[in-house]
Amino acid sequence: MKFGVLIFPGSNCDRDMLHVLENVMEQEVHPIWHKNTELEGFGEGDCLFLPGGFSYGDYLRPGAIAQFAPIMRSVTEFANAGGLVWGICNGFQILCENGLLPGALVQNAQRKFVCKNVYLRCETANSAITGLMSEGEVMKIPIAHADGRFLTDEVTHQSLIQNGQILFRYCHEDGTVDQDSNPNGTLDNIAGICNENRNVFGMMPHPERASEVDLGNVDGRKMFESVLRYSAIPA
Repeated sequence: MKFGVLIFPGSNCDRDMLHVLENVMEQEVHPIWHKNTELEGFGEGDCLFLPGGFSYGDYLRPGAIAQFAPIMRSVTEFANAGGLVWGICNGFQILCENGLLPGALVQNAQRKFVCKNVYLRCETANSAITGLMSEGEVMKIPIAHADGRFLTDEVTHQSLIQNGQILFRYCHEDGTVDQDSNPNGTLDNIAGICNENRNVFGMMPHPERASEVDLGNVDGRKMFESVLRYSAIPA
C-alpha cells in the first residue's frame, strides 16, 4: 500500500502528515504537487491524503479554488475507481467543494478560529479509518479551524444517518453528545463523514497531531492503523 499527500499553495499540515506516515507508521509515502495532472504509480488499494492548511489562501472560501487544481481531476477519478481518499480539515473542505463528499463547511458559529483538544465519539466501525475502533469509543483529537461547521440539507442529513456515513461526532469525555460538546456549531455534532461507497473520508479534527508518544497523545494513531489493516484484508 502506498500513500500520497497532496500539497497545495497554503498547505501547512502536509509535513506533519508525511512525517506520521513515513516515520511513525513506517509506510511508503509520496508528496504530490497540486500542478501535477497524473497520479503516477497509484491505484486501487492505495490512499491519498488532502491535508490541512489554507489552500490558495482560502480565497473565496476554504477549498473553493483548490477543487480546480490540476491534480483534482485525477483524485476524483481515483476515488470513483475505489481508491481511498482522506481529507483532514482543509482537505475535508476541498472534498465537499468538489462534490466527493456531501454538504459544506462554513464559518464557525462563534465566528472565531478554534484551536484546542476535543473529544470525538466513533459512530461506526464500518469504514477503512474506523475499522479498529468500537462504536461509541471516545478519542481526544485536536482541532484548528475557522470554517469547520458542517451543514447540509435535511434530506442529506437523514441519508447520512440512515447509511451510517457519520463517522465521528463531537462529544464530552464520557461520550455524551450535546450542544455543550459542539465546538463550532456543526450540524448534529458531526465531526467526520464518508461517502456512500465508504472510500472517501472527511473530518475536521487532526489525527496526525495525536499519533506520537512524544506529543502526549496517540489516540489518532488508531485511524492510521485501521487503514493499514483494511488494506491487508483480502478483497
